[in-house]
Amino acid sequence: MKTKMTLREWLPLIGMTISAFWVNTSEFMPIGLLTDISNEFHMTEAQAGVMITAYSWTVTLLSLPLMLLVCRIQPKKLLLGTLSVFAVCQVLSVISSGFTFLVLSRIGVACAHSIFWAIASPVAVRVVAKEHQSKALSAIITGTSIAMVIGMPLGRMIGLQIGWRMTFLCVAIVSFLVLGYLAFVFPKLEGTESFSVGQLPELFKNARLMSIYVITFLVATGYYTSYSYIEPFLQKVAGLPSNWVTMALMLFGVAGLGGSYLFSRYYDDHRYAFVQTVMIGVVAALLLLYPASVNMYTVILVCAGWGLAIMAFQVSFQAELIGCVSAAASSVAMAIFSGIFNLGIGCGTWFGGTVYTKISLKDIGFAGGVIVAVATLICMARFRVGDKAESAS
Repeated sequence: MKTKMTLREWLPLIGMTISAFWVNTSEFMPIGLLTDISNEFHMTEAQAGVMITAYSWTVTLLSLPLMLLVCRIQPKKLLLGTLSVFAVCQVLSVISSGFTFLVLSRIGVACAHSIFWAIASPVAVRVVAKEHQSKALSAIITGTSIAMVIGMPLGRMIGLQIGWRMTFLCVAIVSFLVLGYLAFVFPKLEGTESFSVGQLPELFKNARLMSIYVITFLVATGYYTSYSYIEPFLQKVAGLPSNWVTMALMLFGVAGLGGSYLFSRYYDDHRYAFVQTVMIGVVAALLLLYPASVNMYTVILVCAGWGLAIMAFQVSFQAELIGCVSAAASSVAMAIFSGIFNLGIGCGTWFGGTVYTKISLKDIGFAGGVIVAVATLICMARFRVGDKAESAS
């Protein structure tokens, strides 16, 4: 019989979940602020998108090296140090005097993001009893995934009211508050056995894990081909007023909560069907983005379906990853996952910017949809084989 989680377990888990939300929200806030940032620094939205690309490439290239470098540090010290760097770099973004300085401060945030993403889930399961580990994982995964879909509209909403600099300042203030909270409630944990570079080949022999990485890269690339420039698309192609753009992006995020609910309701009993359905949903939403832009309500409805599907995809694939590696390798596997996802973000932002400037802004949905369609075909083939192999064993 399972016991209820104690207050001692809940307190650090709540702090971790809030941290996960804000660390990931900070990554996506600039997407909703591209227009304001580009106007202040006298550049186009596509040029300002370099800031998003630089962040993504930093996480891509440094996630694994940074994790291998700091894995011997005691978990509480590592967590608090990571959040400190995160908060300070947010302040540097606020006071940036030029676009280059802003990009450098965002690279600092990206380094903190790289470490936090890798340690969040493995550390979260250690602050609760073994029987509550699935609940801890669910909290972290849901917190990070929700941030991925509501971070942009939240940043835009704050930015419209008080400006993009004050948006970053709000993140910094919350980060310092959470840092103080965790310093008080987070327990001291002993360090675990470090993961060496020599163990990486074994990880890469995991066929299902490699499939997850490939599919994740393609979905992230296709997703951000469109998502990185959804604000100008809704304004210039769909013709939505500024306040309706914010509403559409918020609905995108709220619908994502529905995706999280569907995951908790159907994933365990229908893994293969669930994963395929949500991927097809992402493809459909991207391909329908331009056709739906003829009417304000239809494009908002498509955005809602897109938010629901992408949330469900993100949560289910993180669950797939955690389920196919050992506990000892989980932080490194997650670091690689984070790097690959952000590689997809960088490639998608670059490709979307190319489509935007060289072809047409209206075609970003079609371009992204084709990439995710390829990922869906791979998933249908690889996951069916994997499921049959598991059944046979």
